[in-house]
Amino acid sequence: MRELTFQQALDEAVAEEMRRDPRVFTMATDFTGDPLKEFGPTRVRFTPISEAVLTGMGLGAAGCGFRPIVNWRMVTFSFVAMDQVVNQASKIRYMFGGQADFPVTYRCSTGGGIGLAAQHSQSPYSMWMHLAGLKIILPSTPADAKGLLKSAIRDDNPVVSFECSRLATLKGPVPDGDHVVPIGVADVKRAGTDVTVIGLAYYVHAALAAADELAREGISIEVVDPRTLVPMDVDTLRASVQKTGRLVIVDEAPATCSAAAEIATLIVEDPPTFRALKAPVTRLCAAPVPVPYSPTLENAALPSKDDIVAAIHTVLKESV
Repeated sequence: MRELTFQQALDEAVAEEMRRDPRVFTMATDFTGDPLKEFGPTRVRFTPISEAVLTGMGLGAAGCGFRPIVNWRMVTFSFVAMDQVVNQASKIRYMFGGQADFPVTYRCSTGGGIGLAAQHSQSPYSMWMHLAGLKIILPSTPADAKGLLKSAIRDDNPVVSFECSRLATLKGPVPDGDHVVPIGVADVKRAGTDVTVIGLAYYVHAALAAADELAREGISIEVVDPRTLVPMDVDTLRASVQKTGRLVIVDEAPATCSAAAEIATLIVEDPPTFRALKAPVTRLCAAPVPVPYSPTLENAALPSKDDIVAAIHTVLKESV
């Protein structure tokens, strides 16, 4: 199986879908690689620096039979297009009574850990989770990045693809051929029996590293990657917690109104899963501050592998 970086896998997904379906085109203020060479200026649109315009253009084109990919680049830049997302993209299929499809994919990088300071180190996916009508993907590996993005482009609904900045250069195996990962299906990255750790994006890998360390102490960790935030694969998450009886959720967004808060609620509001709990659910999230530019302060503001190990030890001590 080939080894690709996370970014290469995303680029390959876009190129393959553009070759497969002539209705697919892409818009952004800049691109990785040189897609113009293969697809030309009609299907690779360099746009003015106006995310509000290109977000609305993508939605309109989707309603006219195309399958646009709109790359906001950093999630920060999407905020100037909030009306197009909140009042149009998330609601338009419903307001058309389901009589028209709007297959638009919005892409953006997200997260901190690489020294881009407060404005460019955000993880605000819970803001979009709150909007009924959007699907949301958050892959953690090159294979999942490619497979989920291909599914997003083929989906008849607006989909937002959050692509973790810290994972851009991560290498991993990617299957040959038409590799597609279904939206709404979580993945158990490591089986275990003592504690479930649900990690988001980069923190899947931090959780796996913590699991390796704890295995030397005889502690068995199950690591689950939701992969999709909307729709959430609740059954897989609950089944894991029912098996282990303990849960730590790790995310680099602040805890308040977060994806971690939603996952915790989905666990404790289900009677069989709640009854299986041997300890309180723990959320390990970013500090409630803008992400600092200083590397020392940034590291302090974001969860680490050592924080995950400590949280797991605490959960085990609190078990009844």
